[in-house]
Amino acid sequence: MGDGDLSPTQVQVRVAHLGLDRTTNTPVVILQEQEGERVLPIWIGPAEASAIAMELAGVKFARPLTHDLLKQVILGLGADLRKVIITQVKDNTYYAELHIYRGDAVIQIDARPSDSIAVALRLKAPIFTSDSLLALTSVETGEAGGESGTAPLDPDALKTYLQNLDPEDFGKFTP
Repeated sequence: MGDGDLSPTQVQVRVAHLGLDRTTNTPVVILQEQEGERVLPIWIGPAEASAIAMELAGVKFARPLTHDLLKQVILGLGADLRKVIITQVKDNTYYAELHIYRGDAVIQIDARPSDSIAVALRLKAPIFTSDSLLALTSVETGEAGGESGTAPLDPDALKTYLQNLDPEDFGKFTP
């Protein structure tokens, strides 16, 4: 439908919360659209959660950790991370891309969302996702028109659910 790298409608998001989902005991990063209420929860690994938490907290280390190293490589090559895009979800796995500009070249690199977010925070790059992914997490759509066994979560219900996850229940993630 669209052309260039703006195929589906892109929406800028920010890291709204980093917590621990006690039901799965897995860290979860909640991305929220800049200009709205919709959220995109992405379950991530503990190492990446640590890397995100440390950057959010402004913790610095004497030697560069992996995401700091990647930042230095990008800068050292005279390049610029212009944006990170959470592109799609397939079989419960989220996909992302780093869009790195160097001179006239645009390099798109496939990456995990967790690593992408950790690097984006370090390089102050904007994070985007598609309108359809934000819609997907708020409403489960039945393509066939029939109701499946699960009740759809409307945006308000999801927001209420996330707000009611008291940080105590949710377990604030600390590296």
